[in-house]
Amino acid sequence: MRRITIPALVATASLLVAACGSGESAITAGQDDPDETETSETTEPADQIATDDDTSDDEPSETEPSETENTDDGASDGTDQPATDSTDGESAPATTAPTEVSLDGYPDCPTGALDGADGPVEITYWHGMTADNEEALQFVVDQYNASQDRVVVDLQNQGGYLEVIDKYYQSGDSGRPEIVMFPEYGFQQAIDSETVIPVEVCVRDAGFDTSVIQPSAVQAYSTAGVQWAMPFNVSNPILYYNQVMFEEAGLDPERPPTTFDELRAMSQQLVDSGAASYGIALDTSIDSGGGWFIEQWFANAGELFVDNGNGREALPGEVYLADATGVEIVTFLRDMVADGLAVNVGDNAGGSDNFLKMADTADPAAMTIGTSAGLGTVINVLGSGLVEGLTPDDVGVGGLPGLSAEQTAIVGGAANYVVAGNDPEVTAATWDFLTYLITPAVQSEWAVRTGYLPIVDEAIDLEPLATTYADDPRFRVAYTQLANSPDDLAHAGPQIGPHRQVRDEMAAALASIYNGADVESTLAAAADTSNALLQQYIALNG
Repeated sequence: MRRITIPALVATASLLVAACGSGESAITAGQDDPDETETSETTEPADQIATDDDTSDDEPSETEPSETENTDDGASDGTDQPATDSTDGESAPATTAPTEVSLDGYPDCPTGALDGADGPVEITYWHGMTADNEEALQFVVDQYNASQDRVVVDLQNQGGYLEVIDKYYQSGDSGRPEIVMFPEYGFQQAIDSETVIPVEVCVRDAGFDTSVIQPSAVQAYSTAGVQWAMPFNVSNPILYYNQVMFEEAGLDPERPPTTFDELRAMSQQLVDSGAASYGIALDTSIDSGGGWFIEQWFANAGELFVDNGNGREALPGEVYLADATGVEIVTFLRDMVADGLAVNVGDNAGGSDNFLKMADTADPAAMTIGTSAGLGTVINVLGSGLVEGLTPDDVGVGGLPGLSAEQTAIVGGAANYVVAGNDPEVTAATWDFLTYLITPAVQSEWAVRTGYLPIVDEAIDLEPLATTYADDPRFRVAYTQLANSPDDLAHAGPQIGPHRQVRDEMAAALASIYNGADVESTLAAAADTSNALLQQYIALNG
């Protein structure tokens, strides 16, 4: 069996973590923790949404019209779609449909105001990209600044997604940027902060055609018929696997598992053959195996993760973690670990332990799951020869195995928000830059430089992406997975105010289960705590 030395892969994994822009934070969107349960040791205390212009519950919103507010009976907020939740949480998700809702009450977005500017308009852009991805974003910004003389973008790195969130909500109106990048789990918090202009207002003012954007990317940042943010750096989870070990086990190195059943069978063959000590390395991180991936597996099964149309028709009050789908997913994972077919590397705080396990010279795993945004970094580092015994050609990429034979995904990554309260020409300049970022040429270059997915279909036919996809199909796996995802509320993803706290509960529960706790009772306890978090958020923001 070919082995890989660990020290070199440490550098690889460190770069991968930096590329993902993740970290820890105490910002958890507007509520205090309910009483802790045995499965919630890792939950951190949270504060209210930190804005300098917070209003009381009975004061009208400055930026959100009353027709989109939550109602006591959980009715749809400004849409014609019925709620899709049921008493057991297992109803089929409704299909989303565009709804032309009134935008009265939202701030204006005068996209033509740039024409009246006296000179170049300067705007500040806060982001969380690091390492190779930060360099790629700086390249894009430099290209934009050089391409015209009306807008100058000042790109400012805050150190990671959570650092962006922390600084933004701790800053007053005068201390915030004109455009800000928030990750997908910051969506509801951004809406309730009342500090951003819905992109929908700009879209309608400019007559912009959003049909050119991947529908999944648009619906991920839309609710109640209103698009709030412009998607940009989109990713989803993919399977990384060692093709050499697959060959040694008698498996087809070009055919990775697509379902849970295949994942178990192939893991068994890898272990039984001696090609690997474990089939797959798993973790309990809130940003991967303990949180984000579980939400992905719910969507892949066609199930909502929370009530009220996955939180997109009204603020959710109940998670379905302990229902049949959640029990099935977690039982499968528990059994894989208990039977020695998978290894749990723990909370994976640095995001590298699962990849390091693939390079363990004593007890390696043949597969792991990670973000598609890290693919370019992994291949580049392997191509440099830093990892002895493993070349870029040895690494295979597949879609995320799940309960369904169809590999689908929820949008991950981040989107850009137009910050409210600026002069008309500044808002218009921000819109001009946002539309530049999603042009096919920019999306083609961005995808090749980073590994993020192009959100505009035309980009895949342009260079340099056309050649990359033709020469290296691994880069197209995540794009295909997202493009194949249905237009339904399950795949819109859960829209949750205290999103990271709910993920904390999931991760703590999964860690306990891997250590021998009962699946059903542990998930039930995590669901109860999560539901209390949701109710607290409704009380503060509903």
